[in-house]
Amino acid sequence: MSGAKVPADISGHMLDLDEEEDLEVFSKNTSLADGNPMPNSPDSMVNQFRLDEENEEEQQGAINKDIFVTVDNPESHISAIETFITYRVVTRTTRSEFDSSEYEVRRRYQDFLWLKSRLEENYPTLIIHPLPEKFVMKSMVERFNDDFIETRRKALHRFLNRITEHPILSCSHHFKVFLTEEELAPHRKLGPGFLSRMSETMRAMANSVRGLRSKLEEFAIMQEYVDDFSNKMCSVDKVTHRIIKEHREYMDELKQYGPTYFQWAESEELLAEPLKGVGSCVEKCSKETEEQIQHLSEVLVPTLHEYVLCADTLKAVMRRRDNIQAEFEAKNEALASKATDKEMLQEEVDDLADRVEQANNALRGDWSRWRTSMRADLKSAFISTAAKNVDYYEKCLAVWESFLLSQRGESMEQRNGADAS
Repeated sequence: MSGAKVPADISGHMLDLDEEEDLEVFSKNTSLADGNPMPNSPDSMVNQFRLDEENEEEQQGAINKDIFVTVDNPESHISAIETFITYRVVTRTTRSEFDSSEYEVRRRYQDFLWLKSRLEENYPTLIIHPLPEKFVMKSMVERFNDDFIETRRKALHRFLNRITEHPILSCSHHFKVFLTEEELAPHRKLGPGFLSRMSETMRAMANSVRGLRSKLEEFAIMQEYVDDFSNKMCSVDKVTHRIIKEHREYMDELKQYGPTYFQWAESEELLAEPLKGVGSCVEKCSKETEEQIQHLSEVLVPTLHEYVLCADTLKAVMRRRDNIQAEFEAKNEALASKATDKEMLQEEVDDLADRVEQANNALRGDWSRWRTSMRADLKSAFISTAAKNVDYYEKCLAVWESFLLSQRGESMEQRNGADAS
């Protein structure tokens, strides 16, 4: 029942990222929004560096994997009864327990939910990667928007690949069924019935109300970490969405701002060239801003929101672990106070003691694995966002510097012409 304590830094720095980064001097080769070469900004020291994002551990892990899963090719299905989207799930494996080395099936979102629920029932204290939320319908058009479908496809692909990387979940019978069986309906019927699920829910609620008599310090520290992590992720997620909204508003202003200078140039012959130059700069900065918004929306936002959902998953795992321990404590107290029928009750207590130990050990192992993945994912997203920010500001800086150089050149020509005359 007693397990090794987790390191004391578990409640310390939330993202204890590696401090050493590989930096490599290079000559940057970028271009402006219209495809012309972009002059390197002499004022930007960051222009001399790039971050090396290659991760040798990930490459080694890919070499050792024996099962690969891809989610792609979404298709819409519309009928009089329902409308839904299916995704192709392609599996390639060298595992001996599979009858073939390659499988291809089609799955809808409900099938992914079925897999997740089966895994949670069989492995209550393993950390299962979250699925994207079930869509709350606002309109049929929005539901089948290409961006929404692609975002969900990526999330479903990530969900399955996190399972393939897990040493226990990847060997689950239900996972194999999900990947290989054409139809899941027969397997759905084999799951626990409604009354059984209700009984489990009621028992969990009773254990939750009863609470724990004692909680191992390591799990109390984990709980504190999870609560803190959840608050931080929710805050960063909200602020990031607010920043993107402000960037969109700024981009819209630029799109209205640029044409004004071109219209102005038509009525100011002597100012026509600098006015057109300013208008062109504004247009190019508008395009760069649009690219930056797209990068934030496709790289940073999905990762942040994914870990907002991960925090909820962790809370659920901690509750399930606590419920198992609470049930053990209740049975143990009943055994101590009962004068008869102790033999049968002792068997239940022994069984629950084993369940508690298994739950604790499973969570301990997965906790370390999850934190390693979390740090790698967030670190990658932050580095990518930082690099894109540098790229964005350098390009905008170069646009305006090019304008200044052109205007200074014209001024010199005008002065030389005046002196010659």
